[in-house]
Amino acid sequence: MLDELVSALRASRGLAHKHDIGAAVRALGIGAHSTVRVGDDCAAIPDGDGYLLFAIEGFIQEFVESDPWFAGWCGVMVNLSDIYAMGGRPLAVVDAVWSRGEARMAAMLEGIAAAAKTYGVPVVGGHSNARGSGEQLAVSVLGRASKLLSGFEAQPGNTLLAAIDLRGAYREPFPHWNCTEGAPPQRLRDDLEILPRLAEDGLCAAAKDISQAGIIGTAMMLLETSGIGAEIDVDAIPRPAGSEPLRWLLSAFPSFGFVLAVPPQRERQVIERFRTRDIACAAIGRCDNSRELRLRAGGETRAAWDFRRQAVTGCGAAIDSGITAIIANEKAHA
Repeated sequence: MLDELVSALRASRGLAHKHDIGAAVRALGIGAHSTVRVGDDCAAIPDGDGYLLFAIEGFIQEFVESDPWFAGWCGVMVNLSDIYAMGGRPLAVVDAVWSRGEARMAAMLEGIAAAAKTYGVPVVGGHSNARGSGEQLAVSVLGRASKLLSGFEAQPGNTLLAAIDLRGAYREPFPHWNCTEGAPPQRLRDDLEILPRLAEDGLCAAAKDISQAGIIGTAMMLLETSGIGAEIDVDAIPRPAGSEPLRWLLSAFPSFGFVLAVPPQRERQVIERFRTRDIACAAIGRCDNSRELRLRAGGETRAAWDFRRQAVTGCGAAIDSGITAIIANEKAHA
């Protein structure tokens, strides 16, 4: 199973999309003349006694065209996850929508409106064009944090935790694990509130929300920006009963899912905060200074990635390869 997992990881589509980020960072000169680190789930801009948080997500066209209502819902939901993953709370939503006519646009807008109402975050503006050649969607959320959870702050010795709401099902045919649609709005809001409280209570060193790179790919991005390595116990990762392992580990996009780096003495406290909300949370590995990712399952271990030789996003510490050397401080959503 491990050999198959490592091969699938290196070939995964979700991880391949993350490779595109480094080129965009370099072309735009992001981070070169700014103190804002690029590589977190959203930009964190110092603002008085805290930070303004600015998140944006664009969506794959085939997903938007085949499931426009849910794409609109996800446009809000995933940006809110980015804000909360940074230890913040959302303030407002804007969107940019293209469609082939007003009827096709309506479903996207209804999904955006439903999610904004459910999570209690207002839509304050955006851009719309009903005369496009296809359906496309991008959504941005503004938020604020008093204390940050950053993807740059994981340290050797930290415990890696995975916190995932397993109450749900895939919204086929895509690997989107839908545990939010139809859930009580106040429960969803209170579940997300765990993250900024972890930041404010000083219990967590670093965090990322689980993206379409999957659980393992998201952990890899956290390790890359922090300039460290880890060993992950695949068998310890929370997983819905009956789910196909490779799909869940490499491409599942949970509606509520986070990878956290936590000082070992805080591990039990953090796990308990999620479990009291009926959210699965488990220790899945330990960070170290190896700059490598190793995967363990069934009593065996395999080397899966060497960050010194191959980038994930091209953001974080320098890598050294016979073909490419990428030096960047940060990551941007692209």
